[in-house]
Amino acid sequence: MDVNQTIVKALEDIGVSYVFGGSGQVNASMLLALRDSKKIKTVIIRNEQAASFMACGYTMFNPNNLGVCFATGGPGAFNLFSGMAVALSDSLPILAITGYTSMGQRGKGALNESTGLSRTPDSQVMFSATTKKSYVLERAEDTCDILEDAINTAFDRRPGPVHIHIPKDVTTAEVTNFRPINIRVKAVKATEEALQKAAAALADAISKNKKVLAMIGYGCVRSEASGELLQLIERYQIPFVQTMDAKGLLPENHPLCLGMYGTSGDKAANTYFQEAEVVLAMGNSFAQNATFSFQPDLYANKQLIHVNIDPAEINKVYKADVAVVSDIKLALQELLPLLEKRDLPSLQIGTLPNGHYYEEPVHTDAQRIFPGDIVRVLSQNLPDNAIVMGDAGSHMLWLSCYLQLNKNQRYQNPGSFGPMASHTNGCLGVKCANPDKVVIAGVGDGCYQMAGFELMTAVQYNIPVIWIIFNNSEFNIIKKFLLNMYNDEAYMQFENPDFVKYAEACGAKGYRVEKLEEFLPALQDAIALNKPCIIDVLVDSEVYPPFSLGRV
Repeated sequence: MDVNQTIVKALEDIGVSYVFGGSGQVNASMLLALRDSKKIKTVIIRNEQAASFMACGYTMFNPNNLGVCFATGGPGAFNLFSGMAVALSDSLPILAITGYTSMGQRGKGALNESTGLSRTPDSQVMFSATTKKSYVLERAEDTCDILEDAINTAFDRRPGPVHIHIPKDVTTAEVTNFRPINIRVKAVKATEEALQKAAAALADAISKNKKVLAMIGYGCVRSEASGELLQLIERYQIPFVQTMDAKGLLPENHPLCLGMYGTSGDKAANTYFQEAEVVLAMGNSFAQNATFSFQPDLYANKQLIHVNIDPAEINKVYKADVAVVSDIKLALQELLPLLEKRDLPSLQIGTLPNGHYYEEPVHTDAQRIFPGDIVRVLSQNLPDNAIVMGDAGSHMLWLSCYLQLNKNQRYQNPGSFGPMASHTNGCLGVKCANPDKVVIAGVGDGCYQMAGFELMTAVQYNIPVIWIIFNNSEFNIIKKFLLNMYNDEAYMQFENPDFVKYAEACGAKGYRVEKLEEFLPALQDAIALNKPCIIDVLVDSEVYPPFSLGRV
């Protein structure tokens, strides 16, 4: 086997079933190897950026999946950087493979050269800055060693992206020492001392009937800790909130659920947080939208117990009174028996505060459709286990506020790095990894026009995703920020195409929704069709999603 055939064989052996990439001269051998694979389905995209986002989607709700994307050297490789940054900030195990200039041609200005020599860009430095580790494979005999180290690095401790450069002349070199890749990722477990301190702090709070609040973050999603979380919460009757990134992990109609916490959070969640004396934060990085823009006194007069897989997150924003460095699921599996030994009562919590956006009545005063009303209808008719992706923009906030997820459904926004168009394309990777689930992307018209041409990719490979376009012909949330800051705005409006005709031109199905009552029939038809679909919804541009830098 040559180098790329070896890589494909190794990926097959560890269970990779999809890879996403772009065509190019330098990775021609990779294309041929993937064509001949009987176990891996290859999705060739229109722009390599989409491949990086799809690789993120492929592992986003499937923590054991390795997302794989590839590109030719130089410009193709550079198109992967946005996805690498998403994977780095959102803890997604991604392997990116790109071409590279042959040794004998470096520094001579070869086509697509990115070695950093002779005024060429330095892709090794750039990938090193956007991944956990970047490699250059210079010898065919090192293929399995480098691949093994890269994959283990991607999954080790806090997951993230890795990258391998393969020079053009190395791709066709013969590998004579192939061996299976050994995945040897060690679980991140808390120390006994940290667990005992956490158990003692929680036991003290419960025995004294203090106001305890469980704050569930995205780390709990990655850890697949829903079962253990429910055990803890229900055994001791601990009210809980979920951050925007963890929305839906536990059912939002649970009697102890106070909703989403943060700058766009539910009144019930934000009110109870104010009153809480002890906060058990699990899998939280205390992102800007979950801290009212890093408000310095947010945890004043509260005891903070912080559980996170990454020691760098502990004390990064708020000092923890008790710190537990561990995978959340493993920490709870150890913590629950320690608490049970103490024979503690359940908390007597009384009446919890009210106030959720999804409980509001239908809005009749909007000039066009009120975006939250569309989201409520979506929420009420969302199939069990469905996945909703919210791209960056006001629609992301409408979705996170007005969705109520009760049936093992999931929601995800682009995370802290937050590029527009990431989920417009990432939803395709999500669907590839979850073919039995309905996958819906809620996107803005601005987001969609950045990358919606991958609809052709969805049609070509029959990846049945539904895109709901929030069509207001403007960058709505940015306009609101400008109005708040300057009482003025500029360059926020733009023209949209006829999205229905566009969908039909691509071979997909398109729907146009101008009245609220038209949305449900379109949604139901799109779900039943099980083909790539666009639902173009005309929403009001003079209303803005809930967003406050001040606390309730």
